[in-house]
This record gives sequence, C-alpha cells and structure tokens, in this order.
Amino acid sequence: MKALILIIVGTALINNVVLNQFLGICSFLGVSKQMKASVSLGGAVIFVITIASAVASLLYTYVLAPLSLDYMKTIVFILVIAALVQIVEMFLKKKSPAIYNALGIYLPLITTNCAVLGVALTNVQNSYNFVQSVFAGFGTALGYTIAIILLAGIRSRIDEQAVPAPLRGAPIVLISAALMSIAFMGFAGLTF
Repeated sequence: MKALILIIVGTALINNVVLNQFLGICSFLGVSKQMKASVSLGGAVIFVITIASAVASLLYTYVLAPLSLDYMKTIVFILVIAALVQIVEMFLKKKSPAIYNALGIYLPLITTNCAVLGVALTNVQNSYNFVQSVFAGFGTALGYTIAIILLAGIRSRIDEQAVPAPLRGAPIVLISAALMSIAFMGFAGLTF
C-alpha cells in the first residue's frame, strides 16, 4: 500500500504533469479563467486519465505485448482516450449543459491533451502493473486538477488587483504559472 501512496504523491506533486513535465498546458491556461470550469475539467481529466490508464494497461499487457505489437501502443492509446472523451462529452452535454458550455472547446481537446497520452505511455515505460497504472493515472490527474484549481484561484485574485498594463492578460498568467512551477519544485525533496 505504501508503494501505491508513493505513486500518487509522486505523480500528483513531485512530477506534476503540468508544472514539472509541462504537458497539458493548453487546457491548463485556457480553462483556468473560471473556478467552476477548472473544477469541472479537473473532474473530467481525472475520469479520463484514470480509466485510460486502466484500459491502456490491460490492452498493453494482454494484447499488444503478447502479440509483439508494441509499436501500435501510441495509436491504440489515442483511440482509447478519444473514446473515453466522447463518453464524457456526451454525458456532460446531456446531464450538465452549463458545464459542457463552460468547458467549450477544451473538453474535446482532452483527446489531444498530451498529458493523457503521456500517462499511458509512461506507465508502460515504467513497467507498471494494472493497479500501479490506475494509481499513477489517478495521481497524475489529481495533480493536474490541483494545479488548474490553484491557478484559477490565483487568476480570480489577480482580476481584483491593479496589474500594470504590460503585464495584464497572458503575461501575468504565465508568470503565475511559472511561480507555481517553482513552488512545486519544493516537493522534489519529499521523502517518506
């Protein structure tokens, strides 16, 4: 159990997919304007990455590796991710149109979010078994969600401040994200 907790902490904080590996930046910067949209996207990413990690692990272990089709893993993982995103999109469109509209183009962009594919490929590269893959996927998605919610909170505070004209908009957001990245580097020395 300790190893699984270390995987979650390691993927969520120490090797944060957005702030350390710089994957998934587009949706991270685009959706973090509003807290509700950030939380919603975080939930969708948690679902997609966790399930994609599980399915990718099973497909790799029981289909691709035994049949020596390792070279197909990228395309197979992309197809799995695309299918999962379509399920999330249909669910949100039917059950929560407000969240669906708030996420806009960023919801279907989860399909091309390199963070989702990166997790599936990293799990294979690290030789994680099924359970480890699921925990690594959940931890990575949790880290993404933490980062986007923190940035949304920071951006809501920035909107209330008098920011110098040259720094308004994207510059102050990028500076904030860079400072968050530096802060998350402090977790690198974390030991249990």
